[in-house]
Amino acid sequence: LSAFRFPLSAFRFPLSAFRFPLSAFRFMILLSVVIPAYNEAQRLPPYLDAIRRYGEGVFADRYEVIVVDDGSTDGLDEVLRHAAEGFARLRTIRHPKNRGKGAAVRTGALAAAGRCVLFADADGATPIEEERRLRSLIESGADLAVGSRRIAGDVVCQRHAIRRLVGAAFARLAQTALRVSVSDPQCGFKMFRREVAQELFSRSREDGYYFDLELLILAERLGYRAAEAPIQWSEQPGSRLSFSAALGGMWGAFRRLRGLRR
Repeated sequence: LSAFRFPLSAFRFPLSAFRFPLSAFRFMILLSVVIPAYNEAQRLPPYLDAIRRYGEGVFADRYEVIVVDDGSTDGLDEVLRHAAEGFARLRTIRHPKNRGKGAAVRTGALAAAGRCVLFADADGATPIEEERRLRSLIESGADLAVGSRRIAGDVVCQRHAIRRLVGAAFARLAQTALRVSVSDPQCGFKMFRREVAQELFSRSREDGYYFDLELLILAERLGYRAAEAPIQWSEQPGSRLSFSAALGGMWGAFRRLRGLRR
């Protein structure tokens, strides 16, 4: 029998033979929700609660929420630490100083691990359940899906009349001056395939309010297909949007973005 004995070492394999890179598990996460937040200590917690309930019901543990605290001074960092104690899928990233919404979304999107990457505004103006509408477009072949408050559909858009008029005028200007094809380029509810998000955000440079326009222009230049879906949206109390500030930065941003079209 000794002639048939083999040393155990003959059957040993190094553990490295069974190791897989972390990237192999990347797509175990189905959805990454990226939320840029600046001084949202009051409005963000209810939205996080809604996302947690929805995410656990739809995705179990195969989703993540990434909140990028863009240099808040209202105690948001402490609020997020408390929220994370009972929310295992929550990740937080903090900018030491305020850099702008575009910079915050970029930080979160580049850190996302999900198959689909959604960014949503911290005020919860769009219920998280509306992600289904965008995800269905991605699953049907779109590279990025844009929520729209201007497309008619079986949804309710509650928006102050002045904001509605300003939004419509801005969208028309973007379509005319920058040849942006979507109807509501500034809606803060957009979804990307992960690889598309990685490429677009790695190329983007706009840190402020007009980063959406840059993403849409870059997507078209790179041949990505965008699709739109009507979404439910309700204006939330406490909005700090300053029309004068928005208009003040518009022309500089438009000049920079027109350069992408050349």
